[in-house]
Amino acid sequence: MATTSPISPRLVKGGIVTMDPDTAAVQSVIALQYNPDSLSRTLQIQAVQGGQDGVRVDALRLRGPAIETIKVEAELDATDQLEFPTQFPNAAQYGLQPQLAQLEMLVNPTVETLNADNAMANAGTLEIIPLEQPLTLFVWSSSRVVPVRLTDFSITEEAFDTSLNPIRAKVSLGMRVLNVDDLGFDHPGGHIFMTYLSNKEQLAAKAGSAALTVLGLGGIP
Repeated sequence: MATTSPISPRLVKGGIVTMDPDTAAVQSVIALQYNPDSLSRTLQIQAVQGGQDGVRVDALRLRGPAIETIKVEAELDATDQLEFPTQFPNAAQYGLQPQLAQLEMLVNPTVETLNADNAMANAGTLEIIPLEQPLTLFVWSSSRVVPVRLTDFSITEEAFDTSLNPIRAKVSLGMRVLNVDDLGFDHPGGHIFMTYLSNKEQLAAKAGSAALTVLGLGGIP
């Protein structure tokens, strides 16, 4: 018998998606087991610095989109899965290691790419191009899908099974939103950022007219 009320809201999972930076094909999907209770965002304004070389610059000008950083802390717990080892054999054998490894591969190159890079170096290639990671997207509702670069990442393993596999952990993720200044307008990530910014404009417009009425400024054109 279902224990969920038919009128309960559908829970939307936050998570991370990786895509091929050239073709935009989805490579992996990492859904957060539990949505974090809080999400911290910081926007650094890209304003024009006035007064340089004695030239007065318009103080209202912007050099580009604000630099946005995001911080989330997620909890992982394998306890419920361990109660059903037949249904969840990976949890019974490895605990949370598969989920943690999937997150860690967001900041590590694959063995294949490292070996290929080493082979090029041994072959005398003069210039080795830095290893390119997949395009990483942070997904937090349908209106907030943003290309990001992970800037800091920490894991706290809090409980272990008898084989010392972690079964409860906290993961802290710091991310910098990549905008069109970073990726360009033609890059798949650039398109995604522009959609993200367009969603902000539409939401701001919904709040703007109501705010003018509240402030008694409805006559301002």
